[in-house]
Amino acid sequence: MFWIVCAALTGVVAMAIAAPLLRRQGPGAEPTAAYDLRVYRDQLREVERDLERGVIDLADAERLRVEIGRKVLAADRALERSGSTLRATGGWAALAVLAVLLGGAFLIYQRIGQPERPDAPIAQRIAQAQELYDSRPSQAEAEADAPQRPRPEADADYAALIERLREAVKKNPNDPRGLELLAEHEERLGNVIAAKDAQRRLVALRGDDVSADELARLAGLTIEAAGGIITSEGEDAVARALARDARNPQARFMVGLLHLQNGRPDRAFPIWAGLLAEGPESAPWIAAIRGSIGDLAWFAGHPDYTPPESAAALPGPDADTMSAAADMTPEEREQMIEGMVKGLETRLANQGGTPEEWARLISSLPMIGQKDHAADVLGEARKVFASDPAALELIEAAAQQAGLE
Repeated sequence: MFWIVCAALTGVVAMAIAAPLLRRQGPGAEPTAAYDLRVYRDQLREVERDLERGVIDLADAERLRVEIGRKVLAADRALERSGSTLRATGGWAALAVLAVLLGGAFLIYQRIGQPERPDAPIAQRIAQAQELYDSRPSQAEAEADAPQRPRPEADADYAALIERLREAVKKNPNDPRGLELLAEHEERLGNVIAAKDAQRRLVALRGDDVSADELARLAGLTIEAAGGIITSEGEDAVARALARDARNPQARFMVGLLHLQNGRPDRAFPIWAGLLAEGPESAPWIAAIRGSIGDLAWFAGHPDYTPPESAAALPGPDADTMSAAADMTPEEREQMIEGMVKGLETRLANQGGTPEEWARLISSLPMIGQKDHAADVLGEARKVFASDPAALELIEAAAQQAGLE
């Protein structure tokens, strides 16, 4: 049934495109110049009738005859040049191009599409995603199949220093600073597996004192060593990082990536949308999120989602204001910032604004000592964007960043 509908729609569109191309073609078709010539001759007869009725005088009639006569001669010459078949060759050539495009589209779909894949209800898709998740390769298998990364050429002095560092870590394996440096420089040399192993030993050495950032770094190296695949070992490192700090942005980014790799864009979207709303724009994961969030929103069932503008695109103080702020006392600078925040609040109250602007106001008010008022603005924003789930996600992310419940 699907193919019948597609074929019918394609045929209708092809006919709509072809009809103007073939219209008035063939030996009996009237050229445009012949139509123009008939119109000009009718105009000459109209001039004679106006002259007989006294609508125009003899001088005007003569002027009109000369002007229309020039047009008649030009149309007659065009008729002689064009002959009796116009646009036939061009029309058929256009039809040939149309046929090539339709045939090419069909062949390309047959090659890279999935014409035999049946539609699947949401429950089946979730089951397939779970099957994909359960069938992930092990870390060792993923590392063995990972493509070889190009390694930067290290100069002799730097290579000698790294070799000395390796020897020092071997002699003193419980030195956290040595392991930290080894993981950093092995990664810099492109030895990701060695960097991962050094970071894993560092995490084990830290024990209960390990930080969320160190665990997130281990997760990143584990994923990179596996060629980008988040194996169960990488997932475990991510989970441990989030157990230390549930708001760790790098670990949350990797959770979203895990859901994407296993066919759950509905779970990945709110995580990445929240990270994009929180920023900062300089964070290494923001560029990856911004480049794919539009498609991700569509697959997740949020086609109306509008990503927040980058920090550079949001209105803020200009160069003159920033220059003047440098010469202000701390009290004057606080007054200036408060005035800007209040100006934004007034504009949103009177004219409305984007979810990004509301989020910025919510996160700015606590910075000027008005956290309680920020909670009031949060309640108002929730009412304004009650019917927009994507906007509410941005608002809630700003509220969490501002420390609001």
